[in-house]
Amino acid sequence: MTGGSADGDVTRLLLRWSQGDDDALDRLTPLIYEELKTLASRELARERADHTLQTTALVNEAFARMIGHGDTRFENRAHFAAIAARAMRRVLVDHARRRRARKRPTSDERVSIEEIDLEGAAGVDLIGLDLLLERLAQISPRQAKVVDMKFFAGLELEQIADLLDVARPTVVRDWRMARAWLQRELS
Repeated sequence: MTGGSADGDVTRLLLRWSQGDDDALDRLTPLIYEELKTLASRELARERADHTLQTTALVNEAFARMIGHGDTRFENRAHFAAIAARAMRRVLVDHARRRRARKRPTSDERVSIEEIDLEGAAGVDLIGLDLLLERLAQISPRQAKVVDMKFFAGLELEQIADLLDVARPTVVRDWRMARAWLQRELS
């Protein structure tokens, strides 16, 4: 998500929306819609080529889930991006589960740690990745959040450090440890 004075406007509107101001949501939606589409395009680029979910549908479903949880509080634009990416991940995982349920079960699919490192990696098994992240969250919630924010939201390490209120070296260490844990679980 971009910076500048527009960032401040979006942050103010996010805070007002978080406090129950429906007018703020009406003003906020056109400001963030294109950014949500960009985020959704990045998420869908990791999917298989014949994926049936379209960018607009992913944005709409994720946004509906986000506004459906009226108790969500947004600290700033980066925090909003992290929550939006998580909502999109949930939509994609649910979509993959429904698709898999309609098909004959296949062999256990694995997520490669190299795919997690690559921006725009294609063919990531979201169900497998989601299960691994849920397990990681049981062991180290912060490391799971770092993976979520870096991989799904595309946030920079500095942004993640600000959101988690920790030093950047802590985030770097968490990212490395999470990748190592994922690699061990995959082998």
